[in-house]
Amino acid sequence: MTATAENPAATVDLFSPDLIADPFASYARMREQAPVLTGSMMGGPPMWLVTRYDDVRRVLTDPLFLNNPASVPGAGSRFTVMKNVSSDVVEYLSGKLIEIDGADHLRLRRLVSKAFTARRVAALRPRIEEITGTLLDRMAEEGRDGTPVDLVESFCFVLPATVICELVGIDEADRADWYGWGRALMAPAEHADRLPTVFRECADHLFGVIASRRAEPRDDLITALVEAQEDDGDRLTDREMVKLVFTLVIAGHETTMNLIGNSVLALLEHPDQLALLREDPSRWPQAVLELMRLGPTQFGNPRYPAEDVELGGVRIPAGAPVLPLILSANTDPRQFGAPERLDIGRQTGTGHLGFGQGAHYCLGAPLALQEAEVALRALFTRFPDLSLAVGREEIPWVLRTGFTAVAELPLRLG
Repeated sequence: MTATAENPAATVDLFSPDLIADPFASYARMREQAPVLTGSMMGGPPMWLVTRYDDVRRVLTDPLFLNNPASVPGAGSRFTVMKNVSSDVVEYLSGKLIEIDGADHLRLRRLVSKAFTARRVAALRPRIEEITGTLLDRMAEEGRDGTPVDLVESFCFVLPATVICELVGIDEADRADWYGWGRALMAPAEHADRLPTVFRECADHLFGVIASRRAEPRDDLITALVEAQEDDGDRLTDREMVKLVFTLVIAGHETTMNLIGNSVLALLEHPDQLALLREDPSRWPQAVLELMRLGPTQFGNPRYPAEDVELGGVRIPAGAPVLPLILSANTDPRQFGAPERLDIGRQTGTGHLGFGQGAHYCLGAPLALQEAEVALRALFTRFPDLSLAVGREEIPWVLRTGFTAVAELPLRLG
């Protein structure tokens, strides 16, 4: 029977303990049950969950599926799926680059691309290597007597946070505040009462930095964003720049942090794959792509079809929220052989959907991949006898939907 809005094939709780505890198995069951299911998140209204690779890729690339529900009559607000979100928080959450469509998106993407260039990312590599080396020195001191070191706290969080501050142009004296804001933004449920204050403080700080760079330019991303303009003189507004930096902090920082932590655990669990990397370090870029395929992103932002559409044999009405299940697609055996097996020689290229696809492909993907490659290569080179300090079953995971990530990773350095 074809499912419809009135006759859904099944209903999934995206906060169910089973899904959070074992997303791979949960998504495999969902994917084989039906291409498209209904579910909900954060206590919100039903959403359509897309489980299989071809359908997920279509949702990410077909311009029929819009990011901004305001573009579709009757779709409502993106944030109706979230409870107790105050209007001042919505002001900073809404309208970011990843949530707009068409000409507005093209305009912002072009302007941002003039500042956030491949050359700027590549130029950061020596500094990323330097920051990585400093953090590994601190870890060596911390674990010198065989004391276990939590990689997430000592390395995975600090490295991308520091790199983003370097990229954006946050002075070292202000970084402690940014680290605190970053922790709150990455764990909104735990810091719900603080979020309005965090957003205001962070935004006020950024408005000040933008004004400062306009008066005294530097070699940083904020200055490049201030100076970026189209041939017709169009420029980013200060508010657009603030929202862009929020996107970098929330999306870029957390994704990179989780990618590094997950990758270390995966390689320790697959010593044969780690041995291949030790034998031939030129494999690292391909290995990072494969590690990204297996997480940490479980799903993308909701999309809203501009008209009634059939997807996976299901009729979805215009404006209904459609959630592309990225991890389910990336482990779909219809697309990848032995999909849950880590294989650093797998030629996934850009075939996996960990960074999205199409017009909204993650702008920060090259930076995240570069950071992860530098971090992992340096970590396993510096500590060749790296090992888990606890049993695999004792490692805690981030207990919230949307992420497959270690919360702590206690290691012995050798």
